[in-house]
Amino acid sequence: MTPEMDDLSARIKQSVELLRRRLDWDRAQKRFDELTAMSERPDFWDDAQEAQKLMRERQKLNDQIEAITSLESDVADAEELYELGQEEGDESVASEVLDLLKDAAERADRAELEALLSGEADSNDCYIEIHAGAGGTESQDWAGMLRRMYVRYANAHGMKVDEVEEHAGDEAGIKSATLQIKGENAYGWLKSESGVHRLVRISPFDSNARRHTSFASVWVYPVIDESIEVEIEEKDVRTDTYRSSGAGGQHVNKTDSAVRLTHEPTGIVVACQNGRSQHQNRATAWEMLRARIYEMELQKKREAADALESTKSEIGWGHQIRSYVLQPYQMVKDLRTNVETSDTQGVLDGDLDQFLAASLSHSLTSAADEMTES
Repeated sequence: MTPEMDDLSARIKQSVELLRRRLDWDRAQKRFDELTAMSERPDFWDDAQEAQKLMRERQKLNDQIEAITSLESDVADAEELYELGQEEGDESVASEVLDLLKDAAERADRAELEALLSGEADSNDCYIEIHAGAGGTESQDWAGMLRRMYVRYANAHGMKVDEVEEHAGDEAGIKSATLQIKGENAYGWLKSESGVHRLVRISPFDSNARRHTSFASVWVYPVIDESIEVEIEEKDVRTDTYRSSGAGGQHVNKTDSAVRLTHEPTGIVVACQNGRSQHQNRATAWEMLRARIYEMELQKKREAADALESTKSEIGWGHQIRSYVLQPYQMVKDLRTNVETSDTQGVLDGDLDQFLAASLSHSLTSAADEMTES
């Protein structure tokens, strides 16, 4: 094969070896077979909750095993196809082989990154809270743009988006919103988005066309299931009800169906207004509160900055994680990883892959170095 093909093939094979080691290939296959046998027992679904948990584990193992075997198969097919093309003198085959290897290499890169999503709750769904900073309409419009960005990212990756609550801006955008993102590794991929996002642009709301700087904060935390116990004393939680400010028809507008919970010991506040009844909103709000407190504990375990204080920090200079500059030049730059791109419209349309991948790249490099040394 050509040097470029050889490089791609070697890169994919190295990825496969790393993925096998991370998965513990023999143990994973044995566990998959065990789970398959268990799922075929007549009494398997007697305990529906446990059965669903085991089936999720089986599906995840199946996806990981298939990803590896698919990469191995693609490399073998590419090498065989190239040899066949050489024998028959068909030069067009080379282009087909190169495309096959490039596609496999991209999938290998993503599989390596996903293999690093092994932290607590990384595989879970997540909530994304967005809050406009100071600045009125400017910041509220920016918060609305961020909401759209995350919805488009989720849609592009086959994830489902549910709106939990939203407070519309006075003239444009939103004052705040909470989304629930449902999909494989949703929290693992999006957790690095927590922080303050800064926008620089010519304001569409300024008749003098002056440049404005706006801020909005993003907070990402995992959806937790019944297997994770989080103890909350009801006496520590204040419940407030109010009328929904979003769409929902006459029922939502005329009754205090929206629910806000405040956890007094930590100051954590969550709200839900998307349900048809106060009962539904209260149940969802309690799930969100459990998730927020759980995330705070995860932050402590990671010895990161205190999660609560970060949510209370000023939404402005000195706290931003990423800058989106639309004027006088086009640039989106992550201030933690230094990853940047001039494709500002692509980013605002949800193309966040390079930024999310960068947050895992350090661990990936360390793992590759370890494999090389061994």
